[in-house]
Amino acid sequence: MSFTLAEATGAAGVPTMRKKVQSYSDIGVALLMVLIIIMMVVPLPTWLIDMLLSMNITLGVVTLLVTFYVKRALDLSIFPTLLLISTLFRLSLNVSTTRLILLYGNAGELINAFGNFVVGGNYVVGIIMFLILVIIQMLVITKGAERVAEVAARFTLDAMPGKQMSIDADLNSGLIDEQGAKQRRQDIQREADFYGAMDGASKFVKGDAIAGLIITTINIIGGLSIGIFMRGMDAAGAAAHYSLLTVGDGLVGQIPALLMSTAMGVIVTRAAASSELGPDLINSFTRYPRPLYIASGMLLSLGLIPGLPTIPFVVLAILMGFLGYTVGREANMQAITAEEQAAMAPAGAGGQAPSGQPAQQGAPSAPGAPSEPQKAEPVSPEDVMKLLTVEPMEAEIGYAIIPLIDPAQGGDMLDRIGTIRKQMALEMGIVVPPIRIRDNIQIKPTEYILRVKGAEAGRGELLPDHYLAMNTGAAEEDLIGVPTKEPAFGLPALWISPDLRDKAEAMGYTVVDAPSVLATHLSEVIKKNGAELLTRQEVQKLTDMVKETAPAVIDELLASLSLGEIQKVLQNLMREQIPIRDLVTIFEALADYGKMSRSVDFLTERAREALSRLISLKIQGPDGIITAATLSPNWEQKIMAGVDGDLTRGWQLNLDPREVQKMISAISRAMDEMVMKNLPPVLLVHPDVRLIVRKLIEGSISNIFVVSYNEIVRGVQVKTVGMVE
Repeated sequence: MSFTLAEATGAAGVPTMRKKVQSYSDIGVALLMVLIIIMMVVPLPTWLIDMLLSMNITLGVVTLLVTFYVKRALDLSIFPTLLLISTLFRLSLNVSTTRLILLYGNAGELINAFGNFVVGGNYVVGIIMFLILVIIQMLVITKGAERVAEVAARFTLDAMPGKQMSIDADLNSGLIDEQGAKQRRQDIQREADFYGAMDGASKFVKGDAIAGLIITTINIIGGLSIGIFMRGMDAAGAAAHYSLLTVGDGLVGQIPALLMSTAMGVIVTRAAASSELGPDLINSFTRYPRPLYIASGMLLSLGLIPGLPTIPFVVLAILMGFLGYTVGREANMQAITAEEQAAMAPAGAGGQAPSGQPAQQGAPSAPGAPSEPQKAEPVSPEDVMKLLTVEPMEAEIGYAIIPLIDPAQGGDMLDRIGTIRKQMALEMGIVVPPIRIRDNIQIKPTEYILRVKGAEAGRGELLPDHYLAMNTGAAEEDLIGVPTKEPAFGLPALWISPDLRDKAEAMGYTVVDAPSVLATHLSEVIKKNGAELLTRQEVQKLTDMVKETAPAVIDELLASLSLGEIQKVLQNLMREQIPIRDLVTIFEALADYGKMSRSVDFLTERAREALSRLISLKIQGPDGIITAATLSPNWEQKIMAGVDGDLTRGWQLNLDPREVQKMISAISRAMDEMVMKNLPPVLLVHPDVRLIVRKLIEGSISNIFVVSYNEIVRGVQVKTVGMVE
């Protein structure tokens, strides 16, 4: 007979057999309680006693093993009741076995086995083992678990008002809904009830141990009396026979009791567990290799002491040393992998996953690849301080763009961001900080927002299954598509379907896919805001890096300038798109001129002059010629005349705003003409006014290179295309 998986497992995916058992579980519990009462009154055959004793041991073993896999106490909230039922079941078994021992001198094969095989037929050894088990259970495990449960119950009750206030605050702020708040309140109440019940349930285990000790004593006295006075046995024979049976009965009962008390201790002590007991133990003991090395050395020393056994200590020392070496090697490999991911991926090295996901180096909340966005965990008052942290760079994306980010869905955006980071490091010398990528349901599904230090630095829309077609002037025919603007440069464009891609390229359109659009926009945002990303801490890292190869330069530099002044100079260079990879040259110039003045403007100009070769290479054309417009001497003289002070001591410009506006308009027209001729917009000015001209026009004209004569390296031909009058 064939059947489907749904028929076999049921509509909800739960096995049919399990559902049937659950449906009759109330009857099973009722029958168990009736059986417990019957066991105390009605004599049972020995074979049934063996079966019930085996069930008692099995219950203890299974309960203990279940506690190893419980991550929080509420996952086993039935434990206090289970403890009561198991204790009552065990005591009823003691009553039944006591009846069989005293009436027939035989309580089944299991008790005989424990009395003869386990303790070697020596009732004195058996009594000692039984007493040791009772002491361990009462004074060690049960006492400790009782104290832990008591303290946990007290602390849980004390923390309830604060937790309730936290739930109300999260509900009012919209972090959770009414249903979520109700569930969290129920969990808090259940947690308090659980620890309160555990505090009382621990008394069951303690009382069970005392009862077992008393029952065993009574059995020994009763057995001796029956054997000597009723059955005519000699004292030694009666003691041997009944004591072995009593000790076997005590051991059979105390072993499950010990397992249950241990399970109670495990469940109340795993308050801070993050996973199952096995992984937690392994992670705790293999997290640091140094303690393993120390233990190995100590064991080896003990093995070399005369009189102590050598082989056990040496074997353990070798084992600990090998384990420490393995742990240390894995830690180093993980560190290397993290650094490689940091260099290749955006998170922790450039990117992070959508909100609700774990972050990792080189992957999306950052450094791991993003998976599907999940609802963020409610934020408690203790976590408010974390909200004050502002990410250096972050990207908020609509849910329709997630497939472009998530490698599991075929997205390659993380690889592209890794490439961008490398490109920025090679071209500009910028170390791009972690980029946190998070989903935002408050924006359009196809929209994204790029932020720098929390402020919006760019915004755009992507159609994941389309291509962006831009007419750069070569295409004359029109395409059918969704009109839009290229987000990085604001050029008019169209979103076209994939089947029109070849046609658009044949017509002369520039066609790019959606991830390329986002990558380009991200690159431009990084270039424009690179100076904001260069923190003082990053400058410290840069100076430390240079100090490894040129310590004399750093020593001389830091003797005259502070990190803040160095940072401002580097930021000024980055604002004008000057690469800062050649840090040795920059730092040498700052060390030379820092003795003359600590003015950031003065030092920036001197650093630019030191980078003249790099600046010349950046603005020259394919033929090696620098084509530039020059500022007329009249403008330069007016600017010099309007400057109070100089760059060394500080300066202030006193110039008629109308004159400034005329100059800006004239420069703008000259640069537009150069752009129309496909020439780089370069303005060549006198060294004394370069910085002032740049500051005057930076708010009105973008993407212009203002260079001075001192920044043109010798041997490079300069061609002027006009003078700004």
